[in-house]
Amino acid sequence: MFNGKHVIITGGSSGIGLETARLLAARGARLSLLARGRYRLETAAQELRATGAQVDFRAVDVADVAGVTKVLAELGPCDVLVSCAGVARPGRFLELPDDAFRQMIEVDYFGTLNVVRAVVPSMVERGQGSVVAVSSATALLGIYGYSAYGPAKFAVRGLMESLRAELRPHGVHVGVVFPPDVDTPQLAEENRFKPAETFAISGTVKPLPASVVARAIVAGIEKRRFLICPDLSMKVLARFGSLLAPVLNRYFDGKIARTRSEAA
Repeated sequence: MFNGKHVIITGGSSGIGLETARLLAARGARLSLLARGRYRLETAAQELRATGAQVDFRAVDVADVAGVTKVLAELGPCDVLVSCAGVARPGRFLELPDDAFRQMIEVDYFGTLNVVRAVVPSMVERGQGSVVAVSSATALLGIYGYSAYGPAKFAVRGLMESLRAELRPHGVHVGVVFPPDVDTPQLAEENRFKPAETFAISGTVKPLPASVVARAIVAGIEKRRFLICPDLSMKVLARFGSLLAPVLNRYFDGKIARTRSEAA
């Protein structure tokens, strides 16, 4: 179903985005990769082209609505959008700078919204297409240390839930991805800022390889799933999170209390 289709991937130069690009290139998709850094985009494009893939790329900040609109108009109609671009800045609420909250919303939420609004009108006109956005486990349950990042990913989840209902009658598939920690350069950067309490909650769980998340995304598009969960824990949390929240919160509260006690 991907052969000859135009697939646009934001955050396509590394991590989940690049792994998804590799899978779709093998399926014959025509790829357009978007990211901020031109060097990594060129490197990714060269790698994919060496396999015979048809690849274009543009260096653009997804938070720049004018830049995104211009670039996507140049690239032409999109058959599949995979929105992976994002940033995470963990930290304690009382210690985070004001601009961290603003950056998360501008990049993670508006960066998703900008590309979706640019590609969806032509999909509706053609009565087909697929729009997938990467949210986060932090959009399923509030986590210590993610008071800036979590709300932005909650907003992505809310956007995609609304779009699922609105775009379904037009033949457009909408999906949202809920990955846990994923072994990417972004996670390495994120870990520099994680409070000890956050490490206590998430540090015992091994991060998923980006390739596992990419395979879940591709399968989700093929099967036109809305909830795209790359492992069992996310499937359970996505479906039963509201019921499990009291139990999980007590468990997390205990780990946080022990961590603070040990630090003291």
